[in-house]
Amino acid sequence: MRLPRARPRSLAGQLFAMQVVLVAAVVAGCAFFAYASGSSQARETATRQARAVALSVADSPSVREAIRTPDPSAVLQPYAERVRKDTGIAFVTIMDPHRVRWTHPDTGQIGATFLGHTARALRGETFSETYTGTLGPSIRVVTPVRDDGRIVGLVSAGITVERVSTQVRAQLGALGLAAGAALALGGIGTYVINARLRRHTHGMNAAELSRLHDYHEATLHAVREGLLMLDGQRRIALINDAGRELLGLAPGTVGRRVTELDLPAPLTGALLASEERVDEVHLTADRVIVVNTRPVVGGERRGTVVTLRDHTELQALSGELDSERGFTQALRSQAHEAANRLHTVVSLIELDRSEEAVGFATAELELAQALTDRVVGAVAEPVLAALLLGKAAQANERGVELVLADDSLIDDGVLPASLPQRDLVTVLGNLIDNAVDAASEAVARPPDAVPAQRTPPPRRPARARVTVTALAGDGELLLRVADNGAGVDPADAAEVFRRGWSTHGAGRGIGLALVQQAAHRNGGAVTLERGADGGAEFTVRLALPDGSGARRGRTT
Repeated sequence: MRLPRARPRSLAGQLFAMQVVLVAAVVAGCAFFAYASGSSQARETATRQARAVALSVADSPSVREAIRTPDPSAVLQPYAERVRKDTGIAFVTIMDPHRVRWTHPDTGQIGATFLGHTARALRGETFSETYTGTLGPSIRVVTPVRDDGRIVGLVSAGITVERVSTQVRAQLGALGLAAGAALALGGIGTYVINARLRRHTHGMNAAELSRLHDYHEATLHAVREGLLMLDGQRRIALINDAGRELLGLAPGTVGRRVTELDLPAPLTGALLASEERVDEVHLTADRVIVVNTRPVVGGERRGTVVTLRDHTELQALSGELDSERGFTQALRSQAHEAANRLHTVVSLIELDRSEEAVGFATAELELAQALTDRVVGAVAEPVLAALLLGKAAQANERGVELVLADDSLIDDGVLPASLPQRDLVTVLGNLIDNAVDAASEAVARPPDAVPAQRTPPPRRPARARVTVTALAGDGELLLRVADNGAGVDPADAAEVFRRGWSTHGAGRGIGLALVQQAAHRNGGAVTLERGADGGAEFTVRLALPDGSGARRGRTT
């Protein structure tokens, strides 16, 4: 039976084992170095001590005087033993130039030949060596005794190697205790650090962490929703490709503060908010995005997770749906009006009033056909022509006259394929809708109605009218919509393009923001002025490629 494969040790466990081995190796290395250094130092100390004793004895006047006597041992033996005991060395041997001992710790060795080298000392040098003598291996120093320039004797002082080794072993015991304590402290510290690491890595091993990182990177690049993570200092800790695209940020924004990103103020406020935000709609320069934020809290504020969804196309589709709904209502109303007119014509015929019936019928047809001919003749771009005709029908139902300016002219095929038709519908549709609202409200307002923010009160026009100019020429597309309504208060001129600004209450105020966004997205701009009829006049200018927009002759 095949045994199940053991799960690899966690990353924290692997690091713990590595660190324990590393600490043990470092402590062992330090201990070995300390032992070798201590041993060498002990031998060097022993050599210096023996050298100092030998030189002191050799320079003693009493030693030279004793050597001149017939029996030097009688005076030198007690002196050498006293020096040996006082200095703590193993032996002090004084001998004649022929290596015959005058002193020795073992009195039985007095008169015997010194075991060791003396040639260098006989030449006047002081030297050290390790040699095995009567007391065993020892570290010794040999130096000459001079009297009137002549070498009259030799002095050898030394310490046994056994005594040096005993000192080193004593130091080694203390060193072992220190090494053991260091190893224990290192192990405890390593365990504490790795326990913390184990908590942060959730007990995963290196392969699992690597695989998790690969999944993390793949997910960030695959998810089409924008993902943004902020740390506790409101700096970008992580952002995926979709998030950079939706916010219009360049690579390298990780680590920057949100306040440094040059985002619209409402969006920046949403990202900096400490409370949770759910499905908030915000506008950037090019997009409509839905923002959700959620704080990351773990005892303290650790950051914020932000998700971003592109709402641009959905908003455009909603606008188109509203337009289609308006077209449907206009067609329904026109169908109802057509039925009423048909009944009127039939009734006139039954009353034998044929001429009145024909005049009534043709007057309505001529009016509708005149508007259609005017729009189609001036605006050959089918999408814009259809939009103008539909909006004209809607405006008529609300009692507003939609007029196409005389200088309007857009030839078929002039607008480039790079200019989205949806953006044209967004721009012109929203501007006409706002103008129709403003004109119809101005006509419907009672004569004595005075809005609180306007002084003096605006005039009340006799007939609501909206004038549209659509012109492609001189390398640009110009779309202008003017009404004869109450206009825009100059104090609000800078705010009308901000999302949420509206005079119609909550839930409105995104149309002009979308107009500005569409114009910016296509390299254009939108301006607001006071029109010739006293109302608001919005002008959108979009740059066209070279060769586009030139006026061409038309055959009718």
